[in-house]
Amino acid sequence: MITSDLKKHIFWKPLIQGADELLIISGYATPNMASWFIKNLKNHTTQKITIKLIVGMVPYDGLSISVHEGFKELVNQNLSDKINSFMCSYVYDNPVNAKVYIWLKNGIPIVAFSGSADFIQSAFKNDKREVMNSCNPYEAKLFFDKIEEETIYCNHGEVEEYIILKSTHPILDMENKPRKKLEGSGIESITISLLDSKTGETHKKSGLNWGHRKYKSTLSDGRTKYRERNRNEAYIPYPAKLKSLGFFPLENQHFTVITDDNCQLIFRVEQENNKALTTPLSNAQLGEYFRGRLGLANGAYITKKDLEKYGRTDVTFYKIDEEQFFLDFSVK
Repeated sequence: MITSDLKKHIFWKPLIQGADELLIISGYATPNMASWFIKNLKNHTTQKITIKLIVGMVPYDGLSISVHEGFKELVNQNLSDKINSFMCSYVYDNPVNAKVYIWLKNGIPIVAFSGSADFIQSAFKNDKREVMNSCNPYEAKLFFDKIEEETIYCNHGEVEEYIILKSTHPILDMENKPRKKLEGSGIESITISLLDSKTGETHKKSGLNWGHRKYKSTLSDGRTKYRERNRNEAYIPYPAKLKSLGFFPLENQHFTVITDDNCQLIFRVEQENNKALTTPLSNAQLGEYFRGRLGLANGAYITKKDLEKYGRTDVTFYKIDEEQFFLDFSVK
């Protein structure tokens, strides 16, 4: 019986055995957890793996729009530098509340686990008292195959005819003009400047212009070479005076951010002293988003004048819950 350090036992130990494919059945699951898992794989293996996820309780509870859109984004996102593929499907008839994790090597089941831990970030924290047990990998694979026959891919053209989608939060219903409803709603919020507090200008080689710095690499002969980065790479500075508020989750936890123009991004707090809000699967994703809002070309250097021309030099985050936030970059 496994009652502690579930991440190590369920996710990382099988990689030492050469596992290259993970099959998951989980009653409940989130794209935040999938993003976290994909991001952390590089710390435990150099092999690219295949991930297949089945979400089982959709017929019983439906699915929030943000979770559905998050899974579609992960499936459609180019993650070839990190994994072979990520696939997600939903049970659409009889709900399944099993939690089963099956690892394969060259198509052959080698180890499997079942128990109480859903594929969500909170279930894999040590204080949650979840329990997992080893089980027969061949029987688990047969169970997965049987359930898979009753699913539909999250990015299938007709998926919304098979499942019930629910509003992420009534206040975020896009037809309800969420910014106006959030203002004065009592929902916790913080506003963060996009400018350098010391100069009053945009950051030259950090913040929204993070990709405009070079990075140092060591060649095989010991020489140092400076290489260009993706110029779209960006992060939002997270000032020390705001960290004490405990607004965003820390410890590399991933969380969903829905924007005022109906985009959806997965964020995390990272870097030294938790100073940056980033999009962990691709730091360029955040830079592309802001350059698009500002009407700039991909990779363009962002100036204070660009922000002032747009009408804002800051952003406001609203905390919907521990894993969902709303970003307002609209011009009043």
